[in-house]
Amino acid sequence: MDKFSINWRRVGVFVGIAVLSLIVIEFNARLEELNRLTEEAETYRAEATQAMQTQIALQTQAAYATSEAAVEDYARAENHMIEEGDIPGVPYGSGNSAPLPTATPMPTATPMPNWQVWWDLFFGER
Repeated sequence: MDKFSINWRRVGVFVGIAVLSLIVIEFNARLEELNRLTEEAETYRAEATQAMQTQIALQTQAAYATSEAAVEDYARAENHMIEEGDIPGVPYGSGNSAPLPTATPMPTATPMPNWQVWWDLFFGER
């Protein structure tokens, strides 16, 4: 009968270790899930911030497009219209002025590789 006696203290320790290891494994899985969800939340926050900035920029452009300043800029810059009181002027060049000469760049000499220098030295021009 001594052979089959069960030491309940040892069984309790092994069961406790098993339960503790399962708790640690579950805790690790939850931490990994928390990290994944945190990264996902940061990604969504960045996308939301970018969307809000785009919305603000578009609202600013729409407000400018409906303003008097946009109409005036378009009329003066693109359609070459004048406002009342402006004196239109056309620039004239002097009839006898010659165009400015443009400098032609000098071509730069490309150095020959060493093997070509030696080839020319021993065998003359190719």
